[in-house]
Amino acid sequence: MSDLKRNVVLAFAVAAAVAAPSAWATNGYFAHGYSIKEKALAGAGAAMAQDSLAGATNPAGMVMVGERMDLGASLFSPSPRNYTASSPAVGPPFFAANGNGTEVESDNDFFIIPHFGRNWMLDPDRSVGVSVYGNGGMNTKWVASDTPFGAGTFGAGTAGVNLAQLFINGTYSQKFSPTASWGGSIIFAYQRFKAHGVSAFSVISNDPSNLSDKGHDSSTGFGAKLGVQGEVGPGVTLGASYQSKIAMGEFDKYKGLFAENGDFDIPSTWTVGLAWKTTPDSDLTFDIQRINYTDIKSVSNPFRKLDTCGAVGPPHPTCLGGSDGIGFGWEDMTIYKLGYQWKSGSNWTWRVGYSQGDQPIPNSEVLFNILAPGVIEKHFTFGFTNQINKASEFNFAFMIAPEEKISGMPSTGSAFADPGQTVELKMQQYEVAASWGWKF
Repeated sequence: MSDLKRNVVLAFAVAAAVAAPSAWATNGYFAHGYSIKEKALAGAGAAMAQDSLAGATNPAGMVMVGERMDLGASLFSPSPRNYTASSPAVGPPFFAANGNGTEVESDNDFFIIPHFGRNWMLDPDRSVGVSVYGNGGMNTKWVASDTPFGAGTFGAGTAGVNLAQLFINGTYSQKFSPTASWGGSIIFAYQRFKAHGVSAFSVISNDPSNLSDKGHDSSTGFGAKLGVQGEVGPGVTLGASYQSKIAMGEFDKYKGLFAENGDFDIPSTWTVGLAWKTTPDSDLTFDIQRINYTDIKSVSNPFRKLDTCGAVGPPHPTCLGGSDGIGFGWEDMTIYKLGYQWKSGSNWTWRVGYSQGDQPIPNSEVLFNILAPGVIEKHFTFGFTNQINKASEFNFAFMIAPEEKISGMPSTGSAFADPGQTVELKMQQYEVAASWGWKF
């Protein structure tokens, strides 16, 4: 590929990744994997870098992939996403979902999400690279006309939210032996958010004028990721990485919704993985990933904080937008990822994977999480690479996340929620993804 064509592809890839909406909702609102090869292995890759998206999982692996570029996209469908509420408690003094036992399904079923990576070798032992990818998943649209009585989920018309997060990792990686390396990334993060149909919560918001129906708002921030990997025995490689909490600017248009005056930082994560070359043509991978959602008050604070807010009234630290305000009640997630790949002939590599994690929403937090029903726990994956020639390859991955459901009652006994109403959340997911890789 000529230098001109490379620059055109690079410019297009970055522009597409920045412009595209994101709708991931797999491990909470983190993607189950970032490169196509990792996706086909259920996201495992901390100890086995295979392309220039490696910096998204473990920056130490970038120096091991050589000089290359990867460009791809996923067609993602978090569908169906449904909720069922047992009774039609709507509006003040109750903030329970509009329901009479009828199942309501969210609109917005299909999303295209691009990704991009480029790695440059400074010499045989050092590299610099960039990896562009996304997170997201708080994407719902509960159309008012689909709800019982047409009032909308929370009695304020069509309701829903959309969160999209873009990451650009600039990575430096260096070998300290032929089979071991370390790496570090500076991460630039950009996120967009909007919410609508939740204005009924204004009586428990510190800033009701910046709560709902304000259109998209955005914020930016910086973080870091560090990683190491190395062979610890014949054919066995250990890898580990840690990503810092990323302090983001506030969503000023929604400082009456999110805790800490509109704060919505990105939680820290860590990953540890093993890769075992079981034969010269096959590899077994196993990763453990931890997502620390409890780093972020707007994500992890429980709905029961409404009791204190309701007893006193806004302004109060536990009211929506307050310094210790109501959140989605999410708990930390630990995900186990197992993948296996094998070569068939000189041009084909096949992959399968399975991951398991406990979804982050407790039974007591189902009401507010109608807006963000991230209940998925399992992923089954499949994929392949076809080596077209020495310089290029085609990669494919498929994922299915079987239907998961959770039901419960609000964890509050105040007059601001219906303690007798049961809410059930349900979701299933599919993803088809492909990429092209160039080696230089």
